[in-house]
Amino acid sequence: MAELVTEPGGSDGADERPAPGPGWRPRLVALDIDGTLLRWVDGGGAAHEEMSEAVREAVQAARDGGAHIVLSSGRSPHSMTEVADQLGLGSRDEPVWVVASNGAVVFRYPPLDVVLEETFDARAAVAAVLAEHPDAIVAVEERGVGYRLNKPFPEGELTGEMILADVEDIVAEPVSRVIIRDPAATADDFVALAARLGLQGTDYVVGWTAWLDLAAAGVSKASGLDHVAAELGVTADDALAIGDGRNDLEMLAWARRGVAMGQAVPEVHAVADATTASVDDDGAAVEIRRWFPA
Repeated sequence: MAELVTEPGGSDGADERPAPGPGWRPRLVALDIDGTLLRWVDGGGAAHEEMSEAVREAVQAARDGGAHIVLSSGRSPHSMTEVADQLGLGSRDEPVWVVASNGAVVFRYPPLDVVLEETFDARAAVAAVLAEHPDAIVAVEERGVGYRLNKPFPEGELTGEMILADVEDIVAEPVSRVIIRDPAATADDFVALAARLGLQGTDYVVGWTAWLDLAAAGVSKASGLDHVAAELGVTADDALAIGDGRNDLEMLAWARRGVAMGQAVPEVHAVADATTASVDDDGAAVEIRRWFPA
């Protein structure tokens, strides 16, 4: 396992937050999944579904040490329960808390019990994006089943049943999240597009590829975690968060200690309090073991 690597945050103020004092240890550990717990498939937009033993054991050590483990991902709920199972998190007597869909859905598991769902009218934002990317793919979650989408996604990028429908029908009712994907574009194209359009009334996240997540204004992993923390009787000052993507920015800024994976995009390094090793070198385990040693 690689040694811990720490670096100060960037110029947006993360480096001005003093390090946790002596005796501090996280009472809540918020973990991104893809690129944090699970390695990316080379050349693809999907992650391997098996995590390393080092990561699994570190998460178990944090749980056994009294920390609340909260999975926090852009994934939909149905694809997060299997990760919870791999980690041995949650039981009928003590369900685990999970933040899904970039904060739009908060649930407990098992069984899958949705506690909070933030919805919005996505029609105007989707129309604005499609005006510039008319061949883009549009999808919304069909909870517990899969997705409704206007055309197939690249292989492996979504899981569950795929239900084809017209865009107008897909966004006819309020939704928790919309995914817009254009395999012919780049992530930088979508970053510029979202900034240019403004997308009034929504929040957005651009992924590693030309993948745009739209959600209700004010919704992020941080908002979902804030809800969970209140339910658990802890605060952001008790939290350690680890992630690697643009959808982790708010979460890392929210937590008392926000840590970027080694391979994270530059924006994530800028907001984080520290950087750990890459996902290929079990960086999540390296950071967790800092607080919950073997």
